[in-house]
Amino acid sequence: MFKYKLYWVGLLAASVGGVSKMVQNPKSIIYSFFIMPFLKKLDPETAHRIAILAAHYGIAPKSSRDDPILATTCFGRHFSNPIGIAAGFDKHGEAIAGLFHMGFGFVEIGSVCPLPQPGNPKPRLFRLLEDQAIINRYGFNSDGADKVRARLIQWRESQKRDNPIERVVGVNLGVQKLGPLADYIVINVSSPNTPNLRDLQEESALKSLIMNVQITRDDTCPNTPVLIKIAPDLTDLQKSQIAAVATYTAVDGIIVSNTTISRSPELISGHKDEIGGLSGKPLFDSSTKLLQEMYELTSGRITLIGVGGISSGEDALKKIKAGASLLQLYTVLAVKGPVSIEQIKEELTLLLKREGFNNVSEAIGFNLKQKRAGN
Repeated sequence: MFKYKLYWVGLLAASVGGVSKMVQNPKSIIYSFFIMPFLKKLDPETAHRIAILAAHYGIAPKSSRDDPILATTCFGRHFSNPIGIAAGFDKHGEAIAGLFHMGFGFVEIGSVCPLPQPGNPKPRLFRLLEDQAIINRYGFNSDGADKVRARLIQWRESQKRDNPIERVVGVNLGVQKLGPLADYIVINVSSPNTPNLRDLQEESALKSLIMNVQITRDDTCPNTPVLIKIAPDLTDLQKSQIAAVATYTAVDGIIVSNTTISRSPELISGHKDEIGGLSGKPLFDSSTKLLQEMYELTSGRITLIGVGGISSGEDALKKIKAGASLLQLYTVLAVKGPVSIEQIKEELTLLLKREGFNNVSEAIGFNLKQKRAGN
């Protein structure tokens, strides 16, 4: 009997740190033990919709103040932390304020299409919980640029009125109507769910597209940074060509990477063969490898945003050391819920301090710096 008592005392002691943090935020307890199990029983797209509404109405857990070690500056904008929400989560710009309250350092909305369109037929979103992954084939469903523009204007006005803190919002597509309201613009040439879209990553097509967008940008929203978002499924030639085009056109950043069309033989979920883009943990290694390659190919001169499979502070630091100045999450929200944001930031903060970094920016490209120091 005494041994059993010791066991439970030890178990309680081991978990008390995590529990005490959750007690400080009752919503975290509700999400972890009640809401997330319930959402995972629902159709994935319905659960996604509920998550957007929860963020919109401020029901999701709110984050504590970011540690100063996470603060960074990119594109002349200040970020309280480098972790943003990737495009595809809040496609229509409905939950911007709520996402910042949840703890994100920046928010990217979209992809936004000029006119409303339904996207691909349902079902088009699939959970692979055993693999900590998602497959989606949404196909650019969009409320259209006019509705998203109205929401952005409303949010910007509320920011001026209620919140003096600078917030960074990127827009995936929609230069003319949305560019003047965005802190950066993303050219998405990498969605796997639109036929022939990835052909725009070829050298001549990409160069022409970027330069045309930059011309439009200069006419409508001068000095707004322009970024490109690339696929993880690239040949070595395509990687070098994209790096060369990005350098030649002086793009402000590259998002590495979108979802993958490849399927690892290690996937075990029953949905593993669904058509669409795979995101989450199975994408981590390949997207991080591509991130480091792009950092080396561009000699660290272009800001990189690392995306793909981040679910812990350790994952986040690996991306940063590979060359990412900023990071984006998506799939971890569906797998672990919104409490994962705070956990990732706390873990990243501890790791940065433990490894002797004074600021997160000091860790950017650390792998290449070590490699060069070794030579």
